[in-house]
Amino acid sequence: MASKKLKAAIIGSGNIGTDLMIKIMRNSKPLEMAAMVGIDPASDGLARAARLGVATTHEGVEGLARLPVFDEIDFVFDATSAGAHVKNDALLRKLKPGLRMIDLTPAAIGPYCVPVVNLDTQLDAPNVNMVTCGGQATIPIVAAVSRVAKVHYAEIVASISSKSAGPGTRANIDEFTETTTKAIEAVGGAAKGKAIIILNPAEPPVMMRDTVYTLSELANQEKIAASIDETVRAVNAYVPGYRLKQTVQFDEIPASAPLNVPGIGRVSGLKTSVFVEVEGAAHYLPAYAGNLDIMTSAALATAERMAQSLLSTQGVHA
Repeated sequence: MASKKLKAAIIGSGNIGTDLMIKIMRNSKPLEMAAMVGIDPASDGLARAARLGVATTHEGVEGLARLPVFDEIDFVFDATSAGAHVKNDALLRKLKPGLRMIDLTPAAIGPYCVPVVNLDTQLDAPNVNMVTCGGQATIPIVAAVSRVAKVHYAEIVASISSKSAGPGTRANIDEFTETTTKAIEAVGGAAKGKAIIILNPAEPPVMMRDTVYTLSELANQEKIAASIDETVRAVNAYVPGYRLKQTVQFDEIPASAPLNVPGIGRVSGLKTSVFVEVEGAAHYLPAYAGNLDIMTSAALATAERMAQSLLSTQGVHA
């Protein structure tokens, strides 16, 4: 088969968009960086893209549509904000209906996508939502427990350095908690979910830490631990800095002393506590910004798998 790459554009020339651009240009076999889109003509992301020979525009999606390369673009990553993505998606659907959108905002127009859990069912989706950084780090763990035992309740706490939370992250705090909570249930398999985000102002900046608590029916603890280990290895394949911080902990909750779970009531069973750390690859962002790195890495893994699927139907390979 002939070799070919599909062209991609990134909307959002901030930290996430710039890091994603560098990842595509450094490592991607099925994708080629075609355009960087921003709204600030003085942004470092646009300047860096131009130096690397990538087409740029500071006129938003309208400017993207006017670039000569627009007709050749197959994938668009949106690294702006939830509100902006709604407008960007609507306009691009009119201009080029066949585009694949990879949404790195909490807008959740399309289905939630967590690569190690449900990517194979989303390969033909025109718009996939990458949930949130906390979702990408924790939902695989909830799903790992769900594969072994019915999960009644899952709660995640994502703690990130305040310095790695840019304007987009801060503007989307409400969307973060809502989108992550829904995805814990829809993708992770929990009957009830809850998401909390903490911006840690510590100096020097701390790496992303995520805590996952699940309350499930009683099940074999070794099988749950093995399922979690397998999942961590799978995420680590595209996020090398993703790892367990300590051994998985278990506590049996007897029927004589059940926990009172909001929205569910009194529940007994098995409480599983998992502690995860995410170190960034430092391609563009600092290593402590694992929350941003896991989003760009998950988005790239998703688009690459979609691209490989598209290319295989065309009789070519990356």
